[in-house]
Amino acid sequence: MDKRTRVLNALNKKEVDHVPVGFWFHFAGEEAVGEGCVKAHTKYYRETDLDFVKIMCDSYFPYPLPQIKEASDWANLTPLTADHPFIQEQVARAKGLVEEFGKERCVFYNVFAPFSSLRFGADNIGISDAQVMEHIRTDRNAVMKALDVIAQSNALLAELLITEAGCDGIYYCVQGGEYDRFTPEEYRATITPSDLYVLEHANRYSENNILHMCGWAGNRNQLAIWQDYPAKAVNWAVFVEGMSLEDGRYFMNGRTCLGGFETHWDENTQQGIIYTGTKEELQEYTRNLILNHGKTGLMLGGDCTIDAKLDWERIRWIVEAARSV
Repeated sequence: MDKRTRVLNALNKKEVDHVPVGFWFHFAGEEAVGEGCVKAHTKYYRETDLDFVKIMCDSYFPYPLPQIKEASDWANLTPLTADHPFIQEQVARAKGLVEEFGKERCVFYNVFAPFSSLRFGADNIGISDAQVMEHIRTDRNAVMKALDVIAQSNALLAELLITEAGCDGIYYCVQGGEYDRFTPEEYRATITPSDLYVLEHANRYSENNILHMCGWAGNRNQLAIWQDYPAKAVNWAVFVEGMSLEDGRYFMNGRTCLGGFETHWDENTQQGIIYTGTKEELQEYTRNLILNHGKTGLMLGGDCTIDAKLDWERIRWIVEAARSV
């Protein structure tokens, strides 16, 4: 079975010869932009032989924002057009990698939900996360208008990634579900409309989109706020959330699960068997994930991005183990 068939079958809960594997990390410096980014991704995926390509949106985390001095200024945003560099350059990046890999492997591109794009953009112009939350409390309608505008831009990006670049779908990252940020009711009223605008638009162009419920920095989320978001496969931080692949399969209404490996890292620590285990330990862990869950409706990957400093040989050990079951 070729890699494309294996991944599409896994996404659609059909029979697979082996459980597909995918891991990714953030590229930096010259490898985060332009042709250097395409070459860096190509080198990584060629040398690890992973089953699918997930393209990072490095250098495009911050949404391009005008000057924001007070909460009411958020209402002044206007949507980006297809020729804006923020969209055009990401589509070109994706197209280059689809041309390299698309005939042999599925390719997915990382797209952030509007609330994350807004927060990254705000940080880029000197507005802290705490200030964003204060703006929501001060003028919720203005911030929601900004989220609507960003949703239109991110939806256009998702559409063009699929229709022009040729991606098989998007890897859609939702954030902001921490227990101390919003109540479930507040999140659904303020953030969910823009979340769903992008995801439902992407679903018009591909039926194989992946939802990533991000447990960034080890913060637990109220997963129930995203439980019914319409995506073919779901990825959450198994170790951050304390929800196994087996439990998550039922929680996510039987959809294909992506994950299983703890990947937390920062400047001082690396947590998880992917960093610390011997070859024998890592391969036994991989085989047990598959045997405990079953081969149908499973894709192996991380809680989130791996540390870029990880030896790629450790990835190949996981791929080898997955293909032995």
